[in-house]
Amino acid sequence: MRETTFSRGYAVASKPPTRENYAEAIRLFECALGFDAGSAEAQGALAVVLVGRVVDEMTDTAAADVARAEDLIARALAASPRGLAAHYAKGNLLRHMGRYEAAIPQYEKMIELDRNEPGANANLGWCKLLTGSIEEAIPALQRALRLSPRDTRAGNWSARIGLVHLLQSRTDEAILWLEKGRSASPALPYVYGWLASAYALRGATERAALELAEARRLRGHGSYASIARLGADWVHAAPNIRTLLEATFFAGLRKLGTPEE
Repeated sequence: MRETTFSRGYAVASKPPTRENYAEAIRLFECALGFDAGSAEAQGALAVVLVGRVVDEMTDTAAADVARAEDLIARALAASPRGLAAHYAKGNLLRHMGRYEAAIPQYEKMIELDRNEPGANANLGWCKLLTGSIEEAIPALQRALRLSPRDTRAGNWSARIGLVHLLQSRTDEAILWLEKGRSASPALPYVYGWLASAYALRGATERAALELAEARRLRGHGSYASIARLGADWVHAAPNIRTLLEATFFAGLRKLGTPEE
């Protein structure tokens, strides 16, 4: 029964990210832990989806999810130091906290244990971007897409490639990748925000306004209300990346009338 519940949890967690899929995966992994409270595998898997819905902006209980994930990760790694899921969850949690340098070894450890793990490659590339090594981001993200082209996270990875192009003022290339990301993962709020900026920079104001409205609807809670509020999401990024954000992403949103404060 535990194995069946656990397998169902992984099957749901492998679906495209939505609030409903995250909630169902969490329920199933909680059931698996009910059968075996000391299972490092189940602890790691539950931590992955708890952190995942925080990172993907699909929870109204972010603080509680983070606190619970921290406890699960600590217990899982104490019981099984080579557990892939726990290392992945820890890397994602550190990344969410803005501790990108600390997250990198977690993803590198995963790749050491399984060099064909696509998520670790993608998130390693993302952390390289956020620590200022922008030239290392796209190769790592493309490696993830080659390893798992039909992955349910592929939309996220494509969108990140799009953002890197946007930051480097390759707006048309950015839109191609962001559209690809949105098509694959239509429930991710931030992809619409990045697209809104890209379209605004290209002069397609009406299309940009539609994308921004959808980003606000999906994320909720007064999101995209000001440049200052959005800037808080990037406060831990390297100075060169924040400079590029100002010149591209935030510049596009300013064209749409997003206020500074």
